[in-house]
Amino acid sequence: MSARMLRGKAGLRPTCAGVFLLLVAVAPAPALAELERLAESEMSEIDGAGIGLVFDNFTFSHGTDRPDTDGNQARIFRISGIKSTDGREVDITVNHLYIAGANSNYGENLTPVNLGRLVNPWRIDIVDGNDIGVPDRAVLELAAPSKIPGAEGFDCMGATAAAGSGQCSSRPATADWIGERADIGMQMNVAVGDDRSANLNIHARSAVIDGSYLRLWGDDQRRQMAGQFKLNFYSPEVSINACTQDGTACGSRITMSDFALELAIGNSLQPVFFDVDGGGNFILEVETIRSPGAGQIAANGLRAGSNAQAWDFYQDYYSNPEYRSNLQIGNFSVGDRDFGAARVEGMLIQHLQIQTKDLAP
Repeated sequence: MSARMLRGKAGLRPTCAGVFLLLVAVAPAPALAELERLAESEMSEIDGAGIGLVFDNFTFSHGTDRPDTDGNQARIFRISGIKSTDGREVDITVNHLYIAGANSNYGENLTPVNLGRLVNPWRIDIVDGNDIGVPDRAVLELAAPSKIPGAEGFDCMGATAAAGSGQCSSRPATADWIGERADIGMQMNVAVGDDRSANLNIHARSAVIDGSYLRLWGDDQRRQMAGQFKLNFYSPEVSINACTQDGTACGSRITMSDFALELAIGNSLQPVFFDVDGGGNFILEVETIRSPGAGQIAANGLRAGSNAQAWDFYQDYYSNPEYRSNLQIGNFSVGDRDFGAARVEGMLIQHLQIQTKDLAP
């Protein structure tokens, strides 16, 4: 078996990116064999090298509800087919969506950015569930660059962070390096019948999502797709404001400085389930953690006098920081008014159910 690196350039309109694929290639050899079905337990033992993705000089910009200078058709991202409770058509239009280099001035000046590094790429992989607390399952993992030891990494927030200042692999932009931290933003509006709202603008500067992942597998008991979702989102500034359709007047800008979100939905003890009911509505559910049996936990809550296995189970569930979500905002401001810092730490989802509903009469 030999490992090879394939490098290619892809030019897309309106996107231009260089894409690197890290693959493992197996040299073909003549063989006669009978294909056999693999059980989940057998598939869980398969641990390939997977696919690594690195986007070099990447810029994405899409969406306008106006024809271009040559009169070509408008390029828009629109969600339609929805009706309000009074029967009017609902139209959600994304006028602009971009991913670009740092210092874009809220999407006005788009420059390239790198996404991922050759030493720490984005990954698509099949991992052994036994290694991540999902016994005897092959797990599909889609992952952003992983976090690294603090002695090697960069502060996840600092726009001028130096090596050894934090756990993020993605590097900030410098005078001679475009970095791996992207400016991200979108402009959208909603129309209900003939009434169209003002444009809502959302921007994030020098954003990092290192350590984020989505893991999916099949659950035999519920016969549903199960998963774990981890989103780390760090940005020195996230802002929201609303402007008129022509952009001539805007309201006060809501700014969240030093924004850090670490969101965990589902874990090895309490996965998130995906389903569709008989009416075609989508259901996302984190099932309630099971309650201890009678007498399994001592009245004083201590391990001594409790069933050791049950006590260890709940100790792991309530003390594992990977199961908890955190939100920190260095400063929250509206216009020229500062409201100070905000923080939510150690939030544990014990039960969650999200279900879509058809409100049309």
